[in-house]
Amino acid sequence: MKTRTLRLTLYLAAFLSWQIPSQAQWVQTNGPCGGAVQELVVSGTNIFAGTWGGGVYLSTNNGESWTATGLTGKIIDGLAVNETGVFAGTWGGGVYLSTDNGINWTPVNAGSDDPYWTNTDVLCLAINDTNLFAGTWRGGLFHMTNNGTSWDAVYIRGVGGDVRTLTAYDSYLFAGTQGNGVYLSTSNGINWKRANSGLTSHNVFSFAVSSNGKGGIDLFAGTDDGVFLSTNNGTNWIPVNNGLRNRDVSSLAFRGIYLFAATDSGVFRTANKGASWTYANTGISTMGVGPLAVTETNIIAGTGEGVFLSNNNGTNWTASNAGLTNISIPVLAVSGTNLFAGTTGHGIFSSTDDGTSWVEVNNGIPKTDVTAIAASGMNIFAGFRWDGVFMSTNYGASWTEVNTGLTNIYVEDLAVSGTNLFAGTYGGGVFLSTNNGTSWTEVNSGLTENYIYSLAASGSDLFAGTGFWNQGSVFRTTNRGTSWTEVDSGLSIPTNVLSIKVSGINIFAVTGYGNHGNALPSYEGVYLSTNNGINWSPVIDGLNNTVIQCLEIFGPNLFAGTDSGVFLSADNGTSWTQINEGLNYYNINTLVVSGNHLFAGAGDGGVWRRPLSEMITNVESPSQKPTNFSLEQNYPNPFNPATTIAFHLPASSFVTLKVFNTAGQEIASLVDRQLPAGNHRTKWNASGVPSGIYFYRIQAETYSETKKLVLMR
Repeated sequence: MKTRTLRLTLYLAAFLSWQIPSQAQWVQTNGPCGGAVQELVVSGTNIFAGTWGGGVYLSTNNGESWTATGLTGKIIDGLAVNETGVFAGTWGGGVYLSTDNGINWTPVNAGSDDPYWTNTDVLCLAINDTNLFAGTWRGGLFHMTNNGTSWDAVYIRGVGGDVRTLTAYDSYLFAGTQGNGVYLSTSNGINWKRANSGLTSHNVFSFAVSSNGKGGIDLFAGTDDGVFLSTNNGTNWIPVNNGLRNRDVSSLAFRGIYLFAATDSGVFRTANKGASWTYANTGISTMGVGPLAVTETNIIAGTGEGVFLSNNNGTNWTASNAGLTNISIPVLAVSGTNLFAGTTGHGIFSSTDDGTSWVEVNNGIPKTDVTAIAASGMNIFAGFRWDGVFMSTNYGASWTEVNTGLTNIYVEDLAVSGTNLFAGTYGGGVFLSTNNGTSWTEVNSGLTENYIYSLAASGSDLFAGTGFWNQGSVFRTTNRGTSWTEVDSGLSIPTNVLSIKVSGINIFAVTGYGNHGNALPSYEGVYLSTNNGINWSPVIDGLNNTVIQCLEIFGPNLFAGTDSGVFLSADNGTSWTQINEGLNYYNINTLVVSGNHLFAGAGDGGVWRRPLSEMITNVESPSQKPTNFSLEQNYPNPFNPATTIAFHLPASSFVTLKVFNTAGQEIASLVDRQLPAGNHRTKWNASGVPSGIYFYRIQAETYSETKKLVLMR
């Protein structure tokens, strides 16, 4: 999908100082950082970024770090500023105004009786003197003159098509449309005429204006057939594309003598009004670049992977996403002390400190949509939409594709049962690997639905939730998929079974209606079976009118992630209580318990964390107590200069954990004390220690184990 962009308007404005809201029980973790940036606008020392589903972010330090301001959950396609404040155009919600740098937002959609304006999709905004113009999708152009009090009900029907970009210069107002080219008004939008002579494409996505040094202007238009220049206010256009290898131009911006063009292949630059272009994309890790903005020292590019900065006119770029956490998280998983976040379009991130910091772990995997993550001993498996399964043996430091025999690589879910790894695919049924993904075998006998949404293992049983055009059900196998039996008595049919979770004899299933990719769970969406799926009963009291998207089990407690936040049941779903205090993003895709926290992955809202002790009384779950002594491989490995070592104690023990060199000399003593039963981790900072191979050894009661680590500077 083309990123919708518009002409960036620069105003110097006096604003109130930025204040960070106080935290409540739920806390957003420090990442993963990135996400799609739709729009950028500069106002003095403030830079505002409109995002896809994450609302508006603010930077007060030239784009080096960002803070969420508001409109969370909304798609922001237009931003404009004047002395009154910041205006934000949204997809499906019209226009909002903030007069305090984004701390508070107010809808300013009153005044127009035109049916196109109600909940309209705003694609761009522009300010000309006291007039605010809003370009819309399929609705033409609207304007108001009273700084947001009301729109004057003037729907400018002279402009046809979707209005994708607007720019104003003196008495000239230009509108770029999808399909109808350029329109020009010299009457402040009252009358319009088309200005397309010379344009070979009528899909116009951006404008840039500069003085020609002769009292006039050079007007540039970015289209899906390159850049065009008009020196006579749009009367005629000429193409200026020499060296512009990609002509799908989404944004244009001037900085000094340089004109920058953002395309699907990155950024290009010209210093001679488009007579020749050079590629200026070094450091930008993604090809698709959308909005561009200019400050006194930097040029800023918004992409599908966040923000990139250049302080040398595009010669080099650096990612600058600290605090920009509008990534969609469909998958969270835990392996030992490692928390993994699978994203939509950004690959996988890992945290070893409860989300305080995150590291991108995409070496060897595509940065596409992650659908599932599962751990089996030291092995981590990741499932992808369209890319199959990948395996890591070093906590994500590197990955290897393991798709031999997997004839359908549209993977929806993964499940581990003993030494067996199962992959549920969309359209290909279930596949089994008994050798850590080295090879796969189709196991679909009796499985009448091959569109698998979810898998869950319970002892020797494996359950599969299926669905295609509301024709799904639950199936069970007791012999590793050799044969399947449908077990759906009591389920509301037709439906799709989107998620299955198992806790002892309790099996929970989330159901929903809708086509794949738009599965809208019914309001009866959670069912419970206590007899291996033979019978099901709804458990929804307190979940009425919510879209249930995921479940997580911790001891006797059941958590549900919904489009209305997080709910808790302490009685196997008989009743539910909403637990959203401090949660700003209510669209919850995934939940997982790690350590003493519940983590929530939000749609376009990153990862959130809340202590279990705030929600339940019995934090220690029997399933979390280790049953054996074990020592994990350090992570990262190789490392420089610090690494984390995790170990597990089934009982209270006196523990020593020491590091030795290859000559057997002790280098560091990390642990030397009595520790309680549970999961533990410690960090070794090897600053001052030379590069090389080292060994770490744990001694706990009669248990002893040694592993190798590599310090590489």
